[in-house]
Amino acid sequence: MNTFTGPFLGILGGMGPLASATLMTRLAQLTPATSDQEHIPSILWSDPRTPSRPAAYLHQGPDPLPWMLNGITHLEHAGAKTIVIPCNTAHLWFDALCAHTQLPIIHIVDAVIQNLQDQGIRSGRIGLMATSATLASMLYQDRLHAHGYECLTPNAEEIEKYCSVPIEFAKKGKLDAAQRAVTPGVTTLFSRGAQAIILGCTELPLALPHPVRNFWDIPIIDSIDALTHAAIRWYTQQPH
Repeated sequence: MNTFTGPFLGILGGMGPLASATLMTRLAQLTPATSDQEHIPSILWSDPRTPSRPAAYLHQGPDPLPWMLNGITHLEHAGAKTIVIPCNTAHLWFDALCAHTQLPIIHIVDAVIQNLQDQGIRSGRIGLMATSATLASMLYQDRLHAHGYECLTPNAEEIEKYCSVPIEFAKKGKLDAAQRAVTPGVTTLFSRGAQAIILGCTELPLALPHPVRNFWDIPIIDSIDALTHAAIRWYTQQPH
């Protein structure tokens, strides 16, 4: 093997840029490495000019697919061997993205379900917070139901207050305001009997930092961390 080749992880990012940067940080923090050389070789394509995925899905904005395909092409040329996408709503174009490349793409919802199972949660009522487009598309609900879970979602008013507003704050870098906005939403789903809550937009983990998550005494499933664990699992299975 050429010294400079190998199992590079490709990250199709920029959706949004802070979520992509957070995935890179969590990749470094969660990889069981004892030296620089034991970390995962990674290539980040971060193009925040990609049009809004929720707006496009709801027919309120331009198509982001050409931008995402362009990013995948660049990752291929740079030597990536698999791809992760730290944007949940981007997975509404998952089939089209897979059709464009021979590289495997790790599905973020599959990663989240694996994370649930790794924490011993194999059934029960799972709360879900995400963009209005992700919730409307049933991206999570269908997969969760197929694995035997019951899914609890906010109503339309709650989606706006507890999901859309904190996501927008996080995209603006106003993380304190994002935390104040998202916290009542987690409490609402917890009060309705959720046994775990999925942060199914990669801005929501930014709004609800790790130190405050123990308040509810149930697992808070972070889609950035779940995707990171899936990437680490992929890398450890590759020949080096």
